[in-house]
Amino acid sequence: MKNQFNISTVLIAPLDWGLGHATRCIPIIKAFRQLNIKVILAAEGHQAALLLKEFPDLTILPLTGYRVHYAKSRLLLLFSLILQIPKLYKTIKAEEAWLKNVVEENQIDLIISDNRFGLHHPVVPSVFITHQLIIKAPYQWVEYIFRRINYYFINQFTACWVPDMMTNPGLAGKLSHPSVMPKVPVSYMKLLSRFTRVSCATKYSFAIVLSGPEPQRTILENNILIDLEAFTKPVVLIRGLPTETEPIEVPPHVRVFNHLDTIDLALELQQADYIICRGGYTSLMELLSIDKKLIVVPTPGQTEQEYLSELLMNTKRLLRISQSGFSLEDTYTKAQSFTYSKMNIDQFDVEQLKALLLNLPK
Repeated sequence: MKNQFNISTVLIAPLDWGLGHATRCIPIIKAFRQLNIKVILAAEGHQAALLLKEFPDLTILPLTGYRVHYAKSRLLLLFSLILQIPKLYKTIKAEEAWLKNVVEENQIDLIISDNRFGLHHPVVPSVFITHQLIIKAPYQWVEYIFRRINYYFINQFTACWVPDMMTNPGLAGKLSHPSVMPKVPVSYMKLLSRFTRVSCATKYSFAIVLSGPEPQRTILENNILIDLEAFTKPVVLIRGLPTETEPIEVPPHVRVFNHLDTIDLALELQQADYIICRGGYTSLMELLSIDKKLIVVPTPGQTEQEYLSELLMNTKRLLRISQSGFSLEDTYTKAQSFTYSKMNIDQFDVEQLKALLLNLPK
């Protein structure tokens, strides 16, 4: 049955780039369900596992991810990504073909693609979600090329939704508020977060949330596990591995989870004095929304995370610590002397979704 938006079924598909794209789709999925619009998901691997735990009643169609491989060193990362461009292009063309069949078989009325370039359709309205209209790169000329490529794909969609506040600089600064915009209509969604702020007693000195692509997630985890032998204050460690079932050995003052659903994760995080996390945009959106003191360890070589963490540290929204030489004891000392400044957050909700849907080009 159609509604005022003329939408019965929506397909939502996040990029397989860490867990952030999948987690930030959760409030979008919930908002569509509040409007009684049927939701079908598309994902694989860790992203599919996470969404299945959050929405066990929803259909999740298997969709091959981009499966980007990251080099261990910053120097090799850019060259590694460039070498993977032919494979990425092949995946994008494959998902275009996949989408045509899925739309017909499932009577899809709207497509929401979180950073998946191939999920646009010639007839069905298709929305591209990204906070990176400008993709940060180590060199300006590379950034220019990335923008041209990015806009080439975005302009094949019906519209682009940006998970940030409309007023510049918002949370993402020039990444989401560039001087040159795509040709398709761009709308700002406000910030996406699964969490609701609650008051609770402090239980941990640190809540450590690991996330992001391998091998850097594991490299940081191994460093922290060694450090936890000497750092004796209470800590909760969330490993960011939704498909992992085996426990790991930790000292008695450490509580560890491979993965937590939204409700349990929010509770654990809000019982900590400080939260240590990567500088991924979704992590920043979610953790700033619950007004906790953040300590960000940017993933080495990810210029976006380095830009965001520097931008937000300059305004005292968070404390930035380099992964090189990272120490929990050192970090705790620095955090205690750092003066944090609160950020006013405009958060996405069902009313914002209604406005976005009504503004979609006909």
